[in-house]
Amino acid sequence: MRKRAASRQKDVLSVLNACDRPMTAYQILEKLQVGEPDIAPPTVYRTLSALTDQGRAHRLESIKAFVPCRCNHVESVPVLAICEDCGSVEEHDGSDLLSKLTALTEQSAFSAARHIVEIHGQCGTCAA
Repeated sequence: MRKRAASRQKDVLSVLNACDRPMTAYQILEKLQVGEPDIAPPTVYRTLSALTDQGRAHRLESIKAFVPCRCNHVESVPVLAICEDCGSVEEHDGSDLLSKLTALTEQSAFSAARHIVEIHGQCGTCAA
C-alpha cells in the first residue's frame, strides 16, 4: 500500500522529533521499518529532500544527518551548533547574518540558493 507524501513526511518528522540527536537516513529508515517493513531507502531520501526543501528539516552537511527544524527561517539563516562530544544540535536564528553573507557572495557574482551555517564544538554541558 502506498502512503501519500504528506503522511510520509509526518512519519519522518515524528521520528526526527522523537530523537534528541541527529539521525542518518538509514537510522530513520530502521525506525520506520518497525511499522512498515517494506519501506525502501529511496522513499526516505525523497521524503527528507522534500522536508529540507520545505524548511521543515535540516541536513547537517558535515555529518550527513538530519534534524527537524525548530525555528522559523523565513528570510533567515539557520545556524546549527553541533556538539562533537554528545551529538546534540542547537538551532539558532542567524537573521542578522543574511545581509553579510549576501554581500560576501555578491562580490564574486555568486548566487546563493540557500544558507546554512554549521558550527562544531562543545555544548555548554559537555564544556563544563
